Amino acid sequence: MDHDSDHDHDEQASQSALSEPALRVKALESLLVEKGLVDPGALDALIDAYAHRIGPRNGARVVARAWTDPAYKARLLRDATSAIRELGYGGRAGEHLRAVENTPRIHNLVVCTLCSCYPWPVLGLPPNWYKSSPYRSRAVMDPRGVLREFGVELNSEVEVRVWDATAELRYLVLPERPVGTDGLAEAELAGLVTRDAMIGTAR
Repeated sequence: MDHDSDHDHDEQASQSALSEPALRVKALESLLVEKGLVDPGALDALIDAYAHRIGPRNGARVVARAWTDPAYKARLLRDATSAIRELGYGGRAGEHLRAVENTPRIHNLVVCTLCSCYPWPVLGLPPNWYKSSPYRSRAVMDPRGVLREFGVELNSEVEVRVWDATAELRYLVLPERPVGTDGLAEAELAGLVTRDAMIGTAR
């Protein structure tokens, strides 16, 4: 078998592992690139930006700053849009942002019941489960059950608050600072923060 045949076989194998929607997207992308309507380099740069630079690490930095700077935390809880702008984040899907704080008595969970409104500037691309119908409906009807499936077990005295994001107002969960992290620097704290914790499906 020649090299081209090997390449074709590898390409077919990789495509067979993709879901039908992913295959459709890949086919559409290939067609747009072939017709010169999309620059693949620009597309790769855009995906990289949202996956890595305009992503959860931005939100993690916001959370870590709030954990280490009480004045910043107060500003974040009062006006999250302005507070994230202080750190250089904002723009589309970040214009109307509210931060909600987890405490020993309150656990916050974010969902978008109508579609998948999401604060891209601080969380990056939304996970597939966030956009799924089961999550969007069950997060409202059975939030404790959903949290349990994510591995979050809450005592009965902890109040669960569910926030329904919209195009006009999106939410960022400020998780509780982990016990035993008093000696960590802000950058080290940011490394502990996950995207799911900022949605509320993790602690």
